[in-house]
Amino acid sequence: MKLKLAASCIILAAAVAPLAAHAADSDTDRNKPATYVKDSAITTKIKTKLAAEQPGSMVHIKVDTDMNGVVSMSGTANSQAEIDKAVDIARNTEGVKSVKNELKVQKDK
Repeated sequence: MKLKLAASCIILAAAVAPLAAHAADSDTDRNKPATYVKDSAITTKIKTKLAAEQPGSMVHIKVDTDMNGVVSMSGTANSQAEIDKAVDIARNTEGVKSVKNELKVQKDK
């Protein structure tokens, strides 16, 4: 019985290991902690502003900032007007150099 339990645990660990590696922080361009904190602060400011504007409709927008102040936005919004507003909010946030817009209008289900 113990052998079956040990074998099950090993198989489960082998199956979950790639998921854990994929979930790790993909920000490999972060050489200094101060840069990471600055970029995280920019991302947080943008997300806070988005939540204040239209909390329900902008929950599917992902925001990430690289070490050069370039913001990448991806995901979906309910309309092109919401996408334009989200990009405008990001562009007008302190520390943002440019915005890469990969947002799409969510199709009706």
